[in-house]
Amino acid sequence: MSDLQDVTLAFIGSGVMAEAMINGILSQGPTDPPRMMASDPLTERGQELAERYGVKATTDNRQAVKAAQIVVLSVKPQVLPVVLKELKGTIDPSGLVLSIVAGARIKVIAEGLGHSAVVRVMPNTPAQVGQGMSVWTATDRVSDEQRGQAKSILQALGEEIYLEDEDYLDMATALSGTGPAYVFLFMEALVDAGVHLGFSRRVAQQLVLQTLQGSVAFARQSIAHPAELRNMVTSPGGTSAEALYQLEKGGFRTVLSRAIWAAYQKSKYLGELSSK
Repeated sequence: MSDLQDVTLAFIGSGVMAEAMINGILSQGPTDPPRMMASDPLTERGQELAERYGVKATTDNRQAVKAAQIVVLSVKPQVLPVVLKELKGTIDPSGLVLSIVAGARIKVIAEGLGHSAVVRVMPNTPAQVGQGMSVWTATDRVSDEQRGQAKSILQALGEEIYLEDEDYLDMATALSGTGPAYVFLFMEALVDAGVHLGFSRRVAQQLVLQTLQGSVAFARQSIAHPAELRNMVTSPGGTSAEALYQLEKGGFRTVLSRAIWAAYQKSKYLGELSSK
């Protein structure tokens, strides 16, 4: 995190992901809370972050970016055009813009701000506990030092992958960005099924959480394909085989694939909205 020493950051939009980034950076690096500015239209939200992390807070986006070397765009896609218009020409020419706005293309952000050093990132909510997955790309006007700064920020949130082609970020939005929602729904369904069987909700949730956590840990340390791992616990004519048959019969893979494709299409649509 040495790349962020003595660097001032401004967060335009102070929602869940912005807070996750603030918390991750402060818990991992030498950046002081007073070097972070959180801008949000709600005064109460700014006060909440100021009290919790010691950062500065404002409701004035232009004031927030005034002395910032790194500006993090963390607003909703629907309000991005207004924010870009408001901030155009106000960012330090030598500064870095890091956008986590879903679907918003780099070209739209760069032209909207009149600023060419832009990094676009697709993070996800496990970043709040340092277990996030961030996929990012950058314009050729982003310096090596700025790339290091961006990487340091994202590593404070979990794992990161850099990809040259920006199109992959819409794909990442559908797979890893929205992915926790699929996992939580699956988790909820498993817990409900356990309750239906007769477990208390507390016991069912403990069984499900540890089963998911253990399965991920096992898959990470194994060199085997997920299909091989599944076969390891699927005995001919056994309980796993019966359960998997019902999942396949119900179109489990197909429904999941359709859901991810729909999320991908929505990400592209939101990108079109932000360009208007």
